[in-house]
Amino acid sequence: MKNIDKKTVEDFGEEWSQYNQNISDRELKLAWNQYFDIFPFEELNNESEGFDMGCGSGRWAKFVANNVKILNCIDPSEKALNVAKKNLANFSNIKYFQASVNDNVLKDNSQDFGYSLGVLHHIPDTQKGINACAKLLKKDAPFLLYCYYNFENRPYFFKPLWQMSDQLRKIFSPLSFRKKVVIASIMSYLVYFPIARFALICEKIGMNVSNFPLADYRKKSFYFMKTDALDRFGTRLEKRFSKDEIRTMLQNGGFKDISFSESEPFWVSISRKV
Repeated sequence: MKNIDKKTVEDFGEEWSQYNQNISDRELKLAWNQYFDIFPFEELNNESEGFDMGCGSGRWAKFVANNVKILNCIDPSEKALNVAKKNLANFSNIKYFQASVNDNVLKDNSQDFGYSLGVLHHIPDTQKGINACAKLLKKDAPFLLYCYYNFENRPYFFKPLWQMSDQLRKIFSPLSFRKKVVIASIMSYLVYFPIARFALICEKIGMNVSNFPLADYRKKSFYFMKTDALDRFGTRLEKRFSKDEIRTMLQNGGFKDISFSESEPFWVSISRKV
């Protein structure tokens, strides 16, 4: 497959097999809203066809498929696709492709919409991945993208905290998957859960917690924390971008009318094929 890191793909296949997102639709929908609140769903109908690039467990696809004629779920991991097929078994309008973003499994200029959430910062060449997504879309079709941010909109202490966690990631990520699950669970218990719940308590007494580390998890379940901790400390290849860098990559890839959500997670963008 083109433009993938094989070990990273294997890690995500194991992650989605371990945490297959078998949680309530209500809880999952709350997370889904954080990404899709800027997506123009009013433009979709029962004739629309689009793609989920890097579909993973299919957790986002289950809220999109009912709005369209065909949803193409693409992922390089066979294990991830098997989880997605199980989670999306009630849908008859989903097609599955084991492929990378640059494998050209769909026709150029054929898609009415597309999205790729939390995927293209885990591949060797993010710009090439964005270019490939653009090729698949029709003119003016919307594209929803989420790439990790580099904390440029945060207080000064966020970056050194991330740098410390990134050093831990570099130590932990080459370990066996079983060991990484244990480490991620420990980090969830000792770091994610107490800090997130502290932020929730502070919010309830009237404090502004928007700049608290891990505040985005304050109302999320421990299951979400374990999943994201495994992602944070167990992924071998990770990149981070500023808003301007993401905008430049989208422009260079053939997108226009680029805008960003101003709420967490950062940065979610919506743009249109030129």
